Amino acid sequence: MSEILNYHLQQTLKKSRVKVTQAVACPAISLYLFDPAALDGPISLDETQAVLAKPAYWSFCWASGQVLAQYILSNSEYVKGKTIVDFGSGSGIVAIAAALAGAQKVFACDIDTHALDACAVNAKLNKVDLHCVSSFDLIKDDIDLIVAADVLYDKDNYPLLEFFRAQAHQVLVADSRIKTLPSDHYRQIDSIAARTWPDLNEFEEFNQVKVYLSKSAQKI
Repeated sequence: MSEILNYHLQQTLKKSRVKVTQAVACPAISLYLFDPAALDGPISLDETQAVLAKPAYWSFCWASGQVLAQYILSNSEYVKGKTIVDFGSGSGIVAIAAALAGAQKVFACDIDTHALDACAVNAKLNKVDLHCVSSFDLIKDDIDLIVAADVLYDKDNYPLLEFFRAQAHQVLVADSRIKTLPSDHYRQIDSIAARTWPDLNEFEEFNQVKVYLSKSAQKI
């Protein structure tokens, strides 16, 4: 199953590969993620530039994704029997958690087609079904819950918070990059420590993930 993911990685890092692993903060879900052991030598300048130009975000399981996935597994009432959209799915860990927790239908939405391949492969690894879409506009179902992890790294993405509220009955957001959520329409419901996996040795300030729930339904 991993061949397509290895192919994507090797377009930028010839010696790279993925392997099945479990992120520390959400060990119940297995994922094909970047294998650090594959880099047994220096990276060329061309490869470094290629990595910076188009990072394979899907090949790492970021702290907020782990925390939100585990939160959903531990609080299945948010998703059970419902239609869920995981916005900015990356590796697919949050979407997979929703499916495992009993969601009726789960959309994994990401503009990166390589990430959608990762979602599909990782869903198969965990024996769940996901509907992978490259644009939110392709989703025509009535959405019960939108989940999103690590999508607020850029201030230009802040309007997503109100967009989510307009599109779904409820919203769960997890983020470690901002100290205060730029919206009064969400309340913090948890704060959990986690690290990106494989570990990127990020600053400690990025290892505390806050989980937020929308205060009221605003679907139009």
